[in-house]
Amino acid sequence: MNVTEVMAGLALQIGVILFAVRLGGRLVKKAGIPSVLGEMLAGVAIGPYALGSIPFPGFPGGLFSLGEALNETGGALAISPELYGFASIASIILLFASGLETDLGLFLRYSVVGGIIGLGGVIVSFTLGALSGVLLGLPLMDPRCLFLGILSTATSVGITARILQDHKKMDSPEGVTILAAAVFDDVLGIIALAVVLGIVAVLTGSSGSEGLSAAGILAIAGKAFGIWLGFTALGLIFSKQLGNFLKLFKSSFDFSVLALGIALVLSGIFEKQGLAMIIGAYVSGLSLSKTDIAAVILDRLRSLYEFFVPLFFAVMGMMVNVKEIVSPPVLIFGAVYTALAVTSKIIGCGVPALALGFNGKGALRIGAGMIPRGEVALIIAGIGLAMGILDNQIFAGVILMTLVTTLVAPPLLSVFLKLSGSGARKPSKDENNVQSLWDFQSDEISDLVTDRLLKDLRSEGFYVQTMNMDEGISQARKNDISLSITRRDNTLSIETDSTDMPFVKTAVYEVLLHLSDTIETLKSSFKAGELKKEIAGLEGRTEVDVLSLITPSQIILDLKGETKNQVIEELVDLLASRGKLAGRAQVLEAVLQREASMSTGMEHGIALPHAKTDGVDEICVAVGVKRKGVDFDSMDGEKSRLFIMVISPRKVSGPHIQFLAAISAVLRDEALRESVIASDSRDEAAMLLRAGKDPR
Repeated sequence: MNVTEVMAGLALQIGVILFAVRLGGRLVKKAGIPSVLGEMLAGVAIGPYALGSIPFPGFPGGLFSLGEALNETGGALAISPELYGFASIASIILLFASGLETDLGLFLRYSVVGGIIGLGGVIVSFTLGALSGVLLGLPLMDPRCLFLGILSTATSVGITARILQDHKKMDSPEGVTILAAAVFDDVLGIIALAVVLGIVAVLTGSSGSEGLSAAGILAIAGKAFGIWLGFTALGLIFSKQLGNFLKLFKSSFDFSVLALGIALVLSGIFEKQGLAMIIGAYVSGLSLSKTDIAAVILDRLRSLYEFFVPLFFAVMGMMVNVKEIVSPPVLIFGAVYTALAVTSKIIGCGVPALALGFNGKGALRIGAGMIPRGEVALIIAGIGLAMGILDNQIFAGVILMTLVTTLVAPPLLSVFLKLSGSGARKPSKDENNVQSLWDFQSDEISDLVTDRLLKDLRSEGFYVQTMNMDEGISQARKNDISLSITRRDNTLSIETDSTDMPFVKTAVYEVLLHLSDTIETLKSSFKAGELKKEIAGLEGRTEVDVLSLITPSQIILDLKGETKNQVIEELVDLLASRGKLAGRAQVLEAVLQREASMSTGMEHGIALPHAKTDGVDEICVAVGVKRKGVDFDSMDGEKSRLFIMVISPRKVSGPHIQFLAAISAVLRDEALRESVIASDSRDEAAMLLRAGKDPR
């Protein structure tokens, strides 16, 4: 097969995967399950062990036929090397982003409690995970056992954060401890992976573990840890200089892409040193996490993240042999491994919590909160499979463990959180928690306020951690002040202790005052009326496709309204009667609000009321004629006689502005305007407006 055919096949594969992961993610999300599981299951469904092997013209072995690439031990990979290459880049992007999001301040601030609990979870999880391999008849130092141990340590805190938020426990002693321990869990997991890979490199290159003494293991571990620590220390020491170097490229897109370039370079270096690429990627992100461009880099790379990372989860799913995963040996091993993975976090994190001021309820909550495994576990499993360390059966068992722990953790944690009483032995501030909610009537304003508030909190010395980007969940902490911040659609809610609520309201007040002053400055420098007159006097293009939104059934030639509001309401009712509105009240309110900010009355008897709102699912247009006219506060002071209303959905792209510009250009023709107003039928009026000229 030549390179052109290979690339054509790859393009088709990626295109199909993108559709599959979006569909799978949406379906499971509706059931309250994290989208990552839907993306992985979509990969299983379309993979070479399932639908992907079905032959069709041009693809005799199926679109995703079993790959011919070999892993490091000579075994065949389930996918093509090109597709695995995409997955490898995706894993680098994912870990680079994780490093950027790591809160080093939090890591240091909660170094005692979080460190002990995180360390306990890692040690017990690794031990029990490795012992699950022993149950298969493998020696403890077998590379497979070591990988099973490291796979058991990872925690996906985003899932836990959502459950804590739903139960208003983000800033409880247990919630703060879980989030702090999860940071340690990530860092310790990366260190442990570096050490294990160093040991595995020696074990796989020798006859077995017999020739590897305790001193040899320590030497290997020391080398791997030294490489990780050395690069991490250098990155943190020179992070400011690194950030300043990147900023020399001025454009935020340029320095963000180059930051990813640094991650790719360091990933290659780590791989050459016998460590995983993802360790280098994480170190790169961690080094830049305290720079002032970290948030910008994350934002600019968001599109790459959304493209590559779901593709990675699909590829991991594609490598699962469906027949293997449902076989009794795999189901038994998966059940045992999963049980040990759940138990290890409850014991490893819960027992230290008992010694650090928590009671039984608190310890159970912390342990359950650390149960979910996720992205990092899947990446490590993929590395093990590609290296030939894990076989298909063990890999399938790991996938089962990841699925089950992710699914079982939310309901289990919810049960423990519902237990009455505090989880701490001493009364905590959490018992006096209150919540304030602000509804800004607009998601744009909500975004502006939230972004500014988080920026101000950082300047006040708070450690701000984004726990779940998609859900808009953040946590801010300073000393014993803890704020749980959630932005959803139009609203911003903040939960904290009642004694700290005055601070919260003062902070929000200052943000609103700052934004209000900014808007007033904009108003004073922006002459809306002058620009409106310029628009009305310009000739523009008339797009026939856009004007086709005008239909005879949505035209009234004899409006009854005698005031501006009555005319608007009549046009809204027309659209409602045609089944175009999902929420009449929402649409009417949106149009009237837009009208209150500045009249849409133009010149020459024309008015173009419009709005974007959740009250419609697709763009729609209503046309009305009032021959004797209505006072619409027009620019030229004349009464308006021809009204064209356009309503568009707020979050769906559509030709809203394009329609307004096109209809404005059409109505510059006086003969056309008068012909429409004098029309005897709705069909005639629609034909004139859609044609963009008067044929007479």
